Amino acid sequence: MTRLLEEGIEAVRGLPADRQDVAGELLLGLAGIVQSDYQLTPEQIADLKTAIAQADRGEFATDDELRTVWAKFGL
Repeated sequence: MTRLLEEGIEAVRGLPADRQDVAGELLLGLAGIVQSDYQLTPEQIADLKTAIAQADRGEFATDDELRTVWAKFGL
């Protein structure tokens, strides 16, 4: 095990249980061991890639845009 992986695992140990589970699922997915019956569709994967690219560029919704979306759903 590399030093970086050991540091990552140690950091995850301090997270709440639900976040630890997410980290575990991600690691298992990277290792090719799938524990979930749920699989992302190609469209969902494309949407995630787009969202990650937007976040990397710093493109986030404004507070006004978020209020508009929440209002649309009565929230």
